[in-house]
Amino acid sequence: MTGDGEASAARRRRERWARRFRPAEIDLLVVAEAPPSDLGRYIYFPEVATHDSLFRELAALILNDAPTRKNKPDLLDALRDAGVFLIDLSLEPITKGEDLSPHVPSLVRRVRQLAPRCVILVKVTVYDVAFEALQSAGLPVVNERIPFPGSGQQVNFRSAFARALRNCRLNARAQAKTDAH
Repeated sequence: MTGDGEASAARRRRERWARRFRPAEIDLLVVAEAPPSDLGRYIYFPEVATHDSLFRELAALILNDAPTRKNKPDLLDALRDAGVFLIDLSLEPITKGEDLSPHVPSLVRRVRQLAPRCVILVKVTVYDVAFEALQSAGLPVVNERIPFPGSGQQVNFRSAFARALRNCRLNARAQAKTDAH
């Protein structure tokens, strides 16, 4: 397989698995930076042997469940059932330091189409390039800079993500009160 063919096949595989775990209605949309460059790893792949920290942290924080290698498919189902979905700013793996701004217009369109009740951006680079555009587009994005949960940032991730989740819940309650009147 050529490089382009392999990348194309990997993209189709990621899309297939993401569709499998996409909720009918999205309460919480998590936006990460990009799929891993290792084509065998992706948050929605049910079997990922290493470096699955974002999935593990999200499952623990949102579902209050300790993820293991064996229960990942069940936890992916539970996240879907809870209305949680993850997309990436870039649809393709990126290189370190790559300019992310060309991906923002596509992200805004995709977020609009998904119509989530709340959006949380994961990774400071994602926040820095996408927050203002999403907010200007009137999308329900939380104003919280959240580090990626790797390289010793797990504690900071948990704290920032928990604050963002509380903001999502507060915003949802306020919107429900507004809709009731």
